[in-house]
Amino acid sequence: MGMRTKSLAEVSKLTEETARQYLESLLWPEGPVCPHCKSKNATRVAGLSGRPGLLMCNDCRNQFTVTVGTIFEDSHIPLRSWIIAFQMMCASKKGVSAKQVQRQLGLGSYKSAWFMCHRIRYAMTEGPMAGMLKGTVEADETYVGGKPRPGTGPHKRGRGTKKAPVVALVERGGNVRTKVVASVSHRNLRQFVDKNICKSATVNTDEFNTYIGLLKNHARHDVVNHGLKQYARHNADGTVSHCNTAESFFSLLKRGVYGAFHHISKKHLPRYCDEFSFRWNRRGMTDGERTEAGLKNVAGKRLMYQQPAKMFAEAA
Repeated sequence: MGMRTKSLAEVSKLTEETARQYLESLLWPEGPVCPHCKSKNATRVAGLSGRPGLLMCNDCRNQFTVTVGTIFEDSHIPLRSWIIAFQMMCASKKGVSAKQVQRQLGLGSYKSAWFMCHRIRYAMTEGPMAGMLKGTVEADETYVGGKPRPGTGPHKRGRGTKKAPVVALVERGGNVRTKVVASVSHRNLRQFVDKNICKSATVNTDEFNTYIGLLKNHARHDVVNHGLKQYARHNADGTVSHCNTAESFFSLLKRGVYGAFHHISKKHLPRYCDEFSFRWNRRGMTDGERTEAGLKNVAGKRLMYQQPAKMFAEAA
């Protein structure tokens, strides 16, 4: 079997040694790189005293393996199990629960599986230099949360709800950017829009008044009035105005929340959005290619068990 795996069946056949070699081929395509000083002058440590995959940097004299400085560092879970979990999460269109990962990998505790999944979501986070969205961009928001319990009083729907607001910007035929915001206010939307949408873009939204002033400096702003049951409008210039692509993304996100995870706290919701955005942005790839793209993102993203709650709360 070659070093590049393309299916869950092939990934499942990896041994611990071949899993390490596979990760090395992805992270070090031109040979080992020291995570401490970035030197490429390293020597493998042979003999019984060295653990598998151990290298010595000939410049800074530090020892390292391919997992140092990655989400895998100091993990007691076998590397082959990590790669299988990556494949499961990258291939599952609507997500996979930590409980299912625990069962299928035979992990000893739910806590291990939960943290494992959050580390993988952390690796799926897009970099800050991902580029601006161009062409036709759809902007929309949704509210994530369960149905209120009966008898707990009147509950508002839509923008008056207590559910967590999630804003999505979708380049038609391209990528999606998401953000969990405290409220759908002009200030919160402006920061997100200005950071991600090119001024030359045509932006499609619904009739929410905040978007009108927010997008006045963009090349074009088309509005579809959902309140009047208008969901797509064919314009005289041949273009079509709608927010259906953004709503398609929200549909996948909510199917994951309701069907796989059942409940997501507001403080952890940003990472689940990162996971769904990662898969959406690579929807043209095979499961194996998507897995490799995720594995290439693990470097420089070490995450300790005590960190997720604080990090996710700040991200929200």
